[in-house]
Amino acid sequence: MSGVPDRSTLGWRVGADIGGTFTDVIALGPGGQVVPVKLLSTPPDFATGVVAATVAAILEAGAGADAVLAMLHGTTVATNAILEMDGARTAVVTTRGFRDVLELGRLRRPSLYDLSWVKPRPLAARRHRYELAQRITADARLDPPADPGEIADMAELMRAADVEAVAVCLINSYLRPDEERRVAQLLREALPGVYVTASVDVSPEAGEFERMSTAAVNAYVGPVVHSYVTTLATDLRSAGITAPLLVMQSSGGLLDAEGVIDRPVNIIESGPAAGVTAVQKLARFLGLDAVVAFDMGGTTAKASLIERGEPFVARDYEVGGGMNVARGLGSGAGYPVRAPSIDIAEVGAGGGSVITTDAAGALHVGPGSAGSRPGPACYGNGGDRATLTDANVALGYLSPDSLAGGRVAIHPDLATKALTVVAEQLGTDVPTAARGAYDVAVSGMTAAVKAVTSERGRDPREATMVAFGGAGPLYAAGLARELGIATVIVPCHPGLFSSLGLLVADVERQGVTPYRADLADVAALAAEFDQLAAAVVAALRADGNGPVPTVERLLDMRYRGQRFELRIPLPDGDVDAALLAATRSRFHAEHRRTYGRTGSDDLVEIVAVRVRARIPNPVAIDRFLRMPHATGRAPTSRTCWFGEPVETPVIGRGDLGTEPTPGPLIVEDMDATTLVPPGATARRDGAGNIVITWSAP
Repeated sequence: MSGVPDRSTLGWRVGADIGGTFTDVIALGPGGQVVPVKLLSTPPDFATGVVAATVAAILEAGAGADAVLAMLHGTTVATNAILEMDGARTAVVTTRGFRDVLELGRLRRPSLYDLSWVKPRPLAARRHRYELAQRITADARLDPPADPGEIADMAELMRAADVEAVAVCLINSYLRPDEERRVAQLLREALPGVYVTASVDVSPEAGEFERMSTAAVNAYVGPVVHSYVTTLATDLRSAGITAPLLVMQSSGGLLDAEGVIDRPVNIIESGPAAGVTAVQKLARFLGLDAVVAFDMGGTTAKASLIERGEPFVARDYEVGGGMNVARGLGSGAGYPVRAPSIDIAEVGAGGGSVITTDAAGALHVGPGSAGSRPGPACYGNGGDRATLTDANVALGYLSPDSLAGGRVAIHPDLATKALTVVAEQLGTDVPTAARGAYDVAVSGMTAAVKAVTSERGRDPREATMVAFGGAGPLYAAGLARELGIATVIVPCHPGLFSSLGLLVADVERQGVTPYRADLADVAALAAEFDQLAAAVVAALRADGNGPVPTVERLLDMRYRGQRFELRIPLPDGDVDAALLAATRSRFHAEHRRTYGRTGSDDLVEIVAVRVRARIPNPVAIDRFLRMPHATGRAPTSRTCWFGEPVETPVIGRGDLGTEPTPGPLIVEDMDATTLVPPGATARRDGAGNIVITWSAP
């Protein structure tokens, strides 16, 4: 892959992840040295914070900028462009008669009885949606083909409208991708400097609405992502860092900057995917079969399920619709995207989430957030609204002095002042109001975990929870108890775990093609896989050098007449009748597990053929887990509130023993604080993880 560094070269690898509140960096040295840095994010110019944190890590390591071998990045820039409706002025080009597909959609509502719900505004205004007098028929004929003269006239209208990006989505173009690419190329030639996307290049599958929406999202964020990636690369070079820039994709694999600029829709869930990737590697290392990844940062809390070492990958998801916990018929709040993405459920509960009361006197947490500027009231940066961070300071769960290794000073008096407003509205005292906010947040976060477990036919009680993020270890034990999860693991560097995920992630590309032949046609299926695999591997190894990728084959399968598919991995071996029979059996088993029933073999059909090619990362996660932890910290305690004031020991991770220690207990790391409530115990395992278990009732 062009731009992939020679991993045998000695040097530093840097993982940088942007959050709503903090920018997290971990630098990994050639001798296994680990240097973590946590700084406040710098919106709207997030690149400044990335460069500052990276330079700080390298300086702390005593290395030079030229020692950086690889720069690995997780970003929310694409997501932010949609959430803030700050993308490019976008046009859509489609077949005559399909101009309004984006508005018609799938007639889904996130809340069936909410009469105040307003459908999301299309990313391309109706006046910027253009129709071509062409048609690709269902049997792949051009009747007629697109007229270059009509395209030229259309381009003039777009130029007059100051269009900045164009999404081309012709009906049935997945059957004739050459025709749609011809239209897109004519528009590029007529509109230099305008970002043009062909839907078959981002989602070459049936389903005109999902394909058009995906293309529109890609075009809408394309210029924003191009500008951000280019600026970041330039700023890094100005700081002396010339290492290749790789960006985390929503699917959990890294992609070079050029690929990201071409398909920015693949990095919508970039930041959250990095954390899940780290949990995936940890689960494999520890031999855990079912794991709930729980990531709580400054703005949101996210959950994902990992089974047998692999995270669930969603075929479709939505972006821009607020909190993402809806599935199936409950979708419709955002813009559908059909691109490979780890299935992540999200709710608006983070350290910066604002605590409010409504007219009826009910307590609410989020989804509004104080962000990094001004941030929680206790940061002393001018914020005056109470947040979960303020509540945790008032409860004694967080240090009353500083966070992030001393980089963020804490002002408990300001936290109390902000919470007093909420307490007075509730008619109670500050500790009771603060604990109420904590409990409300826990209750809300159960929805995210259930969205990826119970709603998939999985029992969360059978899983182990891995908690990370700056606030995750504070809430994990309470959330696990609410869900009946017996064991919680808090890994090393929990507040920087997404950055760590960047350092252990594989480089990856995926390809997909619709499949129309019969399932029994073994030769046709084998040919499709061979052709697709060759194209994906060639793209991954653009310069012809580097390691040979591993290739995974998958099928999107369903019963005839169904609307939704299940993604089934093929067993290893040549594609033959026996392998297809084994794949059908896998599909039946997964369908029963997910939906509680199965059909007959003759009803099974293949919708799409997929290939995922990876260049395995030689950096194993145990390099971070086996690092020595500081010990000998002077024993301290502080008063914490658990319905009543309790004097609670405060220790460092290195001072936690291998035998279970009963709570209440607080374990402080540089980047996060772990709360072990009464009734739970904590110990440190051989890999340095904090293992929390609940005592039997």
